Amino acid sequence: MTTIVPTSEEDPFLAVVQFTSQLAWADAGPEAAEPEISRLCREAEESIVAGKWLELASLMVTSAELVSSKMSEKDLECTYTIICSLVKNANSPEDVLEMVNAISSKVVQQPNDKASLRLKILFNLYNLLDHPYARFQVYMKSLTLAVEGKVTEYVVPSFKKIDNFLKEWNVDSKDQRELFLAIAKVLRENKSLVKESLNFLTKYLATFSNDDAQVLGEAKEEAVRAVIEFVKASSIFQCDLLDLPAVAQLEKDTKYAPVYQLLKIFLTQRLNAYSEFKAANSECLQSYGLVDEDCVTKMRLLSLVDLASDESGKIPYTSIKDTLQVKEEEVELWIVKAITAKLIDCKMDQMNQVVIICIRMQVDNLMVLFISFSRCSEREFGSKQWQSLRTKLATWRDNIGNVISTIESNKVTEEGSQSSSSTAAIQGLSVR
Repeated sequence: MTTIVPTSEEDPFLAVVQFTSQLAWADAGPEAAEPEISRLCREAEESIVAGKWLELASLMVTSAELVSSKMSEKDLECTYTIICSLVKNANSPEDVLEMVNAISSKVVQQPNDKASLRLKILFNLYNLLDHPYARFQVYMKSLTLAVEGKVTEYVVPSFKKIDNFLKEWNVDSKDQRELFLAIAKVLRENKSLVKESLNFLTKYLATFSNDDAQVLGEAKEEAVRAVIEFVKASSIFQCDLLDLPAVAQLEKDTKYAPVYQLLKIFLTQRLNAYSEFKAANSECLQSYGLVDEDCVTKMRLLSLVDLASDESGKIPYTSIKDTLQVKEEEVELWIVKAITAKLIDCKMDQMNQVVIICIRMQVDNLMVLFISFSRCSEREFGSKQWQSLRTKLATWRDNIGNVISTIESNKVTEEGSQSSSSTAAIQGLSVR
C-alpha cells in the first residue's frame, strides 16, 4: 500500500512531488512504488528545509515532464504554476537564471504535447520574473516552442512590442541577432507575413559588420535567403539589403555571387539586365525556386518605377513600351498595375501619349504655386536618395519662401492703398 505523505496548503511543492511521483509509479506494484515515492518526497522536503530551491525546481520539473502525457491540461497547468512560483524564492540573480533555464528547457522538450498550454506556462513564468535577462531567455524559449509546436499565432502579436522589450531586456548585439532571426523564422511559417519576416531578417543581417570576417560568414545562408525572399515577394518592391556587409559579402563569394548580382538588378537596373542575367544563369533561378514569369512581372513594375524617378516628371508611352518590352496596347495596363501597387502616383495623358508624374497645389487665392515632385517608390534608399530628397526640399523651401514674400508685399501694398483712401476722405470732409 502506497504511503501518503501528509501535506498542507503551506506545502504546495511537496504536494506536486507526491502527485507526480504517484502518477509515475502508478503501474508498478505497491512494493516497488512506495519506496520511490517516499524517496522523492524526502528529497523534496530536504531541499525545502535547506533552501535549495534550484535543486527542488530541477526535481519537480523532471518529475512533471515524465508524466505530463498522463495529466489533464488543468492538472499540468496547476503543477507548473506551483513549479514556476519557485523563482520567487531564488537566493540570487544567478539562481534565477539557472532556475528559469531548468524550467523552460523542460517545458519546450515536448512541443507536440499540449503546445498551446506549454506556451501559456512560459508566458506565466515570464510574468513572474523581475530579472530582465531571465525574461529574455523565457521569451526566446517561447519562440522555439511556437515554431516546433505549430502555435505561432499566439506569439506573433507580441512582435509589435519588440522595441519596448529590447529596451527592457537591455541585451547585447549577439542576443539581438538571435532574437531577430528567431522572430523571422516564426513569421516565415505564415505566408501572409512575408513582408514582416523579411523585415526582421533584415534587422538580423544589419547586426553584422565588417569587423569580424569569420562571424560575418555565419550570415551567408540567411543573407541568401533574404535576397530570394525579396525577389520572390510579389508585393515587396523596396529593401535595404544591398549595402549591408552581411549581404555585400556575397558579391565576392563564388557560390553566391549570382544571388548578389540578381539583387543588384532588382534594386538598381531594368528588365533588359534581368533578361541578360536569366540567359546566363537559368539554372541558378531554378535552384532557388524562382519562376521566370513572376520575376519578369516584378522587374517590369520596378523598371517603370525607375522611369518615373526621372526628374522630367513625364514618361512617353514609347519609353514604357521599349523598357518593359510589351506591346503598345499593354502600356496602360502596366501603368494601372503600378498605380494599384502604389508604386507611382500619376496621370495618363492619352492624347499626347505620356504619363505625367506630379502634383499641382494651389496656394492662396492671390496666386497659384506649382510644386512638382516625383511620386514614386524608391527601390532602395541610400545616400544618393537622401541627397536627392535634400535638393528637392531645399527647392520647395525656396519656393514657399518666395510665395510668403510675395503675399507679404501684396499685403503692404494693399494696406498702403487703404490708408491713402482714408486720408483723402478726411481731407474732403475738412474742405466742406
